[in-house]
Amino acid sequence: MNRTFLVCSAVLAVLGFTMLIGALKAQPHPSPAPAAMAAPAAAPVVVAAPAPQRQERHPEIHAAIRNLEEARGHLEAAAHDFGGHRVKAIEHTNKALEECREALRFDR
Repeated sequence: MNRTFLVCSAVLAVLGFTMLIGALKAQPHPSPAPAAMAAPAAAPVVVAAPAPQRQERHPEIHAAIRNLEEARGHLEAAAHDFGGHRVKAIEHTNKALEECREALRFDR
């Protein structure tokens, strides 16, 4: 009886293993997306590599110019009762903008 049990167990193990291998091989492959199936296969789509972006020269100076222009806008929108100091600050801001722009021209 032990011999019969051993043979039956071996046959069932081999059968189970065979079924497992068959099931793994028969698994369906993922189907392509419907949009990909609708596209014509005549011409392959060639995607060009993105052009290298040119790095901005002197980003700190450009940032300073943007910030000075924003500051000038705030000064111009401020109340007019600062004893002439607001006007003087706008003049200094304009002078600083002029110097920053001159620095960029100098580098060319």
